[in-house]
Amino acid sequence: MPKLEGKVAIITGGARGMGAAHARGFVAEGAKVVIADVLEAEGKQLVEELGENAIFAPLDVRDRDGWDRVVQQATGTYGPVTVLVNNAGIFRRESIETHSHEMWDEVIGVNLTGIWNGTKAVIPGMKAAGTGSIINVSSTAGITGYAYLPAYSASKWAIRGLTKTTALDLGTFGIRANSVHPGFVRTPMTEELGDNTANVALHRTAADTELTPLVIFLASDDSAFATGAEFIADGGESAGIPVQ
Repeated sequence: MPKLEGKVAIITGGARGMGAAHARGFVAEGAKVVIADVLEAEGKQLVEELGENAIFAPLDVRDRDGWDRVVQQATGTYGPVTVLVNNAGIFRRESIETHSHEMWDEVIGVNLTGIWNGTKAVIPGMKAAGTGSIINVSSTAGITGYAYLPAYSASKWAIRGLTKTTALDLGTFGIRANSVHPGFVRTPMTEELGDNTANVALHRTAADTELTPLVIFLASDDSAFATGAEFIADGGESAGIPVQ
C-alpha cells in the first residue's frame, strides 16, 4: 500500500523547488495534495502534471483569511486535512547593520507567522479527524548561526520552539509536529548563493528531491511515535568542520 494512502495534505510554497518535489512525492505515495503558493502559473502547471490528486490554491501564508479559504477548499474537495507541510519561506541577505525593518517584518511574516497561521487553521479539522502531522521546514540556520541572515536565522530558530510547543499542546488529540532542517538544497531561491560546500561533510549540495523521503516519512504512519523532534538533513554541515 502507498505510504500516504488516505492522507489529505496542504503543502505551502508547493509550486516549485522542494515544495513541488514534495507534492510529486506525496501524490506518488497516494496522498491528495493542495499546492498552496503565491506563484499561480507554476502552481497550476504542476497541478496539470499531477492530475486529479492535486489542486492549486493561491495563498500568501501571512493572510489568515486566505488560510481559512485554503482549508475549506481542501476539505470540500478531498476531505479533512491530515497533513500540513509548512514549506514556504524566503530570505533577505543583509548584515544586521543594513538589514531593514521592512525586510525583518517580511521574513518573519512569511517564515514564522505563516507557520503559526497554517497551524491554527488546520487544528479544528485534525482534532475532528483524531490525527494529524504538521511538518515545519526550518533549516540548518535554525541549528547554527549564519552571517548576513539575521531575520532568516531568527525565524528558523523560532520554528524549533513553535514546533515543540505545537507537539506538546496537540499531542493529546493525536496531532504530531516535527521540524525538518535542510542544508544547502538547490532550488530557485538558493541560486544566488553559489555552491560553496567547503563546510559540508559530503562536500556537495542536495537536489530538491532529496528531502522528500524524509517529509513523506513524517507525514506517514511510519513516524507515528515521532513528535516535537528535529530532523536534520544537511550533508553533515552542522556536525562540525570537515576534512578539507
